[in-house]
Amino acid sequence: MCTMDYSRLNRLGELLEESVQAGQIAGGNLCVLHRGEEVYYAEAGYADIANQRKMKRDSIFRLYSMTKPITSAAVMLLMERGVIDLLDPVSKYIPTFAGIRVAAPEGDVAANRPVTVKDCLSMTSGLTYNCDPDPASRDAALVYDELDRRLYSDSPMTTMEMASKMGQGRLAFQPGEGWRYGTSADILGAVVEAASGVRFGEFLKREFFEPLHMKDTGFCLDASKRDRLTKVYEVTGDGLAEYHGNHLGICNHMDADIQFESGGAGLVSTIADYRHFAQMLMNGGTYQGRTYLSPSTVAYMTGCRLYPHQQAMMAGWESLAGYSYSNLMRVLSEPSLAVINGSHGEYGWDGWLGPYFANMPEVDMTFLMMVQLKDSGTFTLTRKLRNVLAAAFV
Repeated sequence: MCTMDYSRLNRLGELLEESVQAGQIAGGNLCVLHRGEEVYYAEAGYADIANQRKMKRDSIFRLYSMTKPITSAAVMLLMERGVIDLLDPVSKYIPTFAGIRVAAPEGDVAANRPVTVKDCLSMTSGLTYNCDPDPASRDAALVYDELDRRLYSDSPMTTMEMASKMGQGRLAFQPGEGWRYGTSADILGAVVEAASGVRFGEFLKREFFEPLHMKDTGFCLDASKRDRLTKVYEVTGDGLAEYHGNHLGICNHMDADIQFESGGAGLVSTIADYRHFAQMLMNGGTYQGRTYLSPSTVAYMTGCRLYPHQQAMMAGWESLAGYSYSNLMRVLSEPSLAVINGSHGEYGWDGWLGPYFANMPEVDMTFLMMVQLKDSGTFTLTRKLRNVLAAAFV
């Protein structure tokens, strides 16, 4: 059984503070759970530099892609209830996917099989984001441009409308033949909505957020809570500056009528809330006396890998060296290849603005960090913190 030198954890807070003082981040917080108990917490810097509003435990962050593991849990719940089959074609829930085409080198061709729920969970669907120049990305960009245009309008785009429009675009490759990070989780949000018969956000609230006491987690933010919403910052030649743009259809200021409940990026939360979700998974689906998912479902959710030909397409993502990907999360399968000192079988994900979580079953530990720095994802500070954490095991 692993033991810890808890005194070494103080270095985590020191690194967080050093990053603030160096102007690398505005502020952030982090916590470490060991054997289900919080053994360390630190906060540093500001949630709002201009107004000198300090970072706190209840500061609210935009999760961006750290939304994805929660979307995965929703699909897993419907799977274990016998509502969803992972080989269901997405077109069963979103009809536009029935005629989806692939942007092949020789021109557009028909998909040789349907895009399935499983394809979306493993990012092997061929669906892309909007950030590259290829045809599939250009199609996605048209959808995201419309999402942004309508964000503050009288008719904002809905979850199902967004997914339906994505089904009218093209895939980057034949379903299952590759791996590419993209809009698959947003499609799954619409699948959950169609399969459950309620809005995606309402399903998450009923099945996870309310019973897990995740009171500050959701796709919308009440006006009374907006003073706890952290500002987003970006690195400029003159240091950190506030970033006010909307990204991937997500309302930066959380003051619009949110109709697009993005399964890939839309949730806001606190470090206090997300730890409940992370601990539920660490406990095999049970938390504070209530079962949310069966142990076998959690084992499946957190233990899958890609096929070798799909795995090869992750090779360019340097920060994910040693990891495979499935069910909307990274899973560490080859620790010797990784660029952090991790443990076999650990899983989790991060977000575009830097929030990060990892569950490490081998050592019964959860690590959570929240920051709001544009284009960060898993960045230098994250890796330094993870390496310090690993050194605390003796």
